[in-house]
Amino acid sequence: MNALKEQFQEQATPTLMEKFNYKSVMEVPKIEKVVINMGVGDAVQNSKALDSAVEELALISGQQPVITRAKKSIAGFRLREGMPVGVKVTLRGERMYEFLQKLIHVSLPRVRDFRGVSNKSFDGRGNYTLGIKEQLIFPEIDYDKVSRVRGMDIVIVTTANTDEEARELLAELGMPFQK
Repeated sequence: MNALKEQFQEQATPTLMEKFNYKSVMEVPKIEKVVINMGVGDAVQNSKALDSAVEELALISGQQPVITRAKKSIAGFRLREGMPVGVKVTLRGERMYEFLQKLIHVSLPRVRDFRGVSNKSFDGRGNYTLGIKEQLIFPEIDYDKVSRVRGMDIVIVTTANTDEEARELLAELGMPFQK
């Protein structure tokens, strides 16, 4: 069993039950899924960019990503409806816990000048969004094979009703928030 999942069940659950006075274990917020999204703006001119993004995201997440397409045409960006503009992957269950553990304990500490992740990135409904400027912080990415540094958005969707509950849940799991 994954160490992060174990930590959630053995430490986080009792702590959260005590703090928020939940009557049942089922009220304790859980992490539902993690969505990783990588926008590939240069895919419009260069289709190879999309392939490398798919490859990198598959390495990072351990799952085959889906290509996202433009919903509207935007002349200023030379973009037509239906053109590929990015890749995303949704992780649930074991893979989600494995990814989160790797993110919290390996990848985030590798960020230059890292002082913790922002406290303000909650959406008001208990979901947390984290922007990463470069994919090189993940150990699976080989620095020499990277054609272009790309950022990505990581959205952690929880069952929490408020930002406070979600923040407490993520803090219990070891998310390094700013002091």
